[in-house]
Amino acid sequence: MRILNWLLVIAGICGLMGVRILEDRIFYDPFLEYFHEANKNIAFPGFEWGKLIVGHLFRFILNLIFSCLIIQCLFKNRQWTVQGALLITIIFVITFPIYLYCIYDRFDIGYLFSFYMRRFVIQPLALLLIVPMFYYRKQLDQSV
Repeated sequence: MRILNWLLVIAGICGLMGVRILEDRIFYDPFLEYFHEANKNIAFPGFEWGKLIVGHLFRFILNLIFSCLIIQCLFKNRQWTVQGALLITIIFVITFPIYLYCIYDRFDIGYLFSFYMRRFVIQPLALLLIVPMFYYRKQLDQSV
């Protein structure tokens, strides 16, 4: 059973990598090329609000599913998995409207600020904080 858990963790990591590798083929995001250029003087791309929002929500859901798979298989605690999903969702709910405002403002709020807001929206960065936090929590529970 332990091997199966590690295989599922690896599958979750591969799923997150797959989302990143295939981002230009499965998501509508005209800002991919804009930020890959790393040139704030490049022309602001045209886009459709509805498709952009749906694309980011779809990406968030995929990232959330793979992140929850990793958390569940690492810690085998459904309550922690739900807490992790809730934390990831809260971060998305906070950063997504800020990122949408940055787009609305045509990144005049700041190129780097917009770039990093986008990172929080499209990448599962919260997972990098949640896993060590739950690992520490597990160590505390075992020491008591």
